[in-house]
Amino acid sequence: MGDQGADAGPVRAGGGTAGASPRVAAVVEDFLVARAPAKPSRHTLEAYRRDLAAVLACAERAAGREPGELVLDDLTGALLRRAFAGFAAERAASSVVRGWSTWNQFFQFCVAEGLAAGNPMPAVERPRLPPRTPKPLLGEDTPERLLEAVAAGSRKARDPWPERDLTVLALALLTGLRSAELLGLRVDSLAGRPGERRLSVVGKGGRPRALPIEAPLEVLVEEYLRTRRARFGRRPSGADPLLVDNRGAGLRRGGLQYLVRQCYRYAGVQDRVARGTLVHALRHTFATRLAEDGAGVAEIMRLLGHSSIVSSQNYIDVTASAQREAARSNRTYGVLRRLGGAAE
Repeated sequence: MGDQGADAGPVRAGGGTAGASPRVAAVVEDFLVARAPAKPSRHTLEAYRRDLAAVLACAERAAGREPGELVLDDLTGALLRRAFAGFAAERAASSVVRGWSTWNQFFQFCVAEGLAAGNPMPAVERPRLPPRTPKPLLGEDTPERLLEAVAAGSRKARDPWPERDLTVLALALLTGLRSAELLGLRVDSLAGRPGERRLSVVGKGGRPRALPIEAPLEVLVEEYLRTRRARFGRRPSGADPLLVDNRGAGLRRGGLQYLVRQCYRYAGVQDRVARGTLVHALRHTFATRLAEDGAGVAEIMRLLGHSSIVSSQNYIDVTASAQREAARSNRTYGVLRRLGGAAE
């Protein structure tokens, strides 16, 4: 009797054998494991997984195959074009761009691992996005109105915790942190001598930065931590999440969005928030106020953790446009127009 496994060949990455194309689902798991040393946030890994699974499902339907049947060699440029057409049907262009980027990284991994001869993604057209424009909170007094309302306990929660709510909003408005950066903060992220405190943040791509914290925000965070100790009967360790929910667990994305949305509502400023921004509106407000107060593009870039100066320059450009629009609305210009001193 011969060895039944003699013809199987050596096992290769992706769960197949040498000479056989591996199943795509298995390679997806290898790809996600390979990303781990770069320490992307949990939210980034979840986004990778969602985009890979969604496009793969579209490819399986386009090919008339059962879930899990497609192998890597099946993913030709033609099939991926059909898959992305289905993927894009119910998604915004920004989501399609993110999905395209994820699959491009996936195939780069496959080529590097010797699992694919080439990357078929250039055969799939990538949507062009219009330049992003900042969407800060509308109204000059809106940040102050929001903070004052929350400090006064306006959010009618079943278990109100205004000190925590105020800390979340103030951190976002005074540091410009992204949602994932806020959620990634630990108690020991705030360090340094009193009056010289800095907040250590891990941004996109695992890039660290340190943000200065002024005394009023420092006092606010300390008061929040005091109420936290009183609520749960213990002093948090340095490695514990800085921001927690009402059960003491680390605040998560959905909880953060709900908290901020409710604060807008009870402060009566929900109509001053651009649709779909929520936490990001606070970051945009921070950056816009920096630009209005004369901060340069280099300072804005460092504080926001941008990898490209183009993103930071948007705040300078939009602010200049807003200033011109405000000057144009001066009623005195109306007098000059009536006098014929200036063209309409």
